[in-house]
Amino acid sequence: MRQGGEEKVYPEVDRLIARGEAHVWWWRSPGRVDPADLRLLATGEFRRALGMLSERDAAEFVHTRAGARRALGQLLGTTAADVDLGRRRCPGCGSDGHGPPQVLRPAVPLAISLSRTAGWGVFAVGAGTAIGVDAEALRPVREALLSDTVLTAAERGHLRDAPDRQRAFHRVWTRKEAVVKAVGVGLAGTDLGRLETRPDRTGRVRVTHHTDDHVTAWTVQDLHLSDHLAVALARPTGPASRGAVHLHPPA
Repeated sequence: MRQGGEEKVYPEVDRLIARGEAHVWWWRSPGRVDPADLRLLATGEFRRALGMLSERDAAEFVHTRAGARRALGQLLGTTAADVDLGRRRCPGCGSDGHGPPQVLRPAVPLAISLSRTAGWGVFAVGAGTAIGVDAEALRPVREALLSDTVLTAAERGHLRDAPDRQRAFHRVWTRKEAVVKAVGVGLAGTDLGRLETRPDRTGRVRVTHHTDDHVTAWTVQDLHLSDHLAVALARPTGPASRGAVHLHPPA
């Protein structure tokens, strides 16, 4: 990025990429839309918020988008108002309307991902070209889900034997969704029954994502942000996932 004819330098970006690190922020959303949050949104995000029927959903969406800008501003040493977010083309269909999120301004080579659930917002920034984060509020799980085709045979067996099926199911689900968000094709573009998340393993696990003509490998790990949440982070297996994940609790 150039300012006044000079290249803008972001030392933290260089360190993050060199070390293969990631940063994760999370927060509780207010029940109502905060005008200070709304002022940070782009026109398309503003219109999307206006179209939401529930004020709680709108507040959650607006606060998460504004929170992402504030987090990036903190990381880059700039203001939230100087950060602009957009979307990459969907790698599945090529559409501009539903691809993975990206940082448009400043022009930094970082991958980002957002998630929101039941009044919580989570934002991840990482080295490499892709990252995926998913958060789910823990809630009762219907028995039918434990034998659903979205699970592999190994996952179904693990859930049947798990002492806490609710927490075990959400561990599986957040790992799956973190991967498909990192891939960029979404749930509809993935055969979830082939996406093996190895829920019996803790720490970092390797998950392979298959499409008709492409196979990618992801390093996935669970993050403990709250006793009320299941959270997983997916990064490309390799240099972009070798480093630490820095957690930034709510201020």
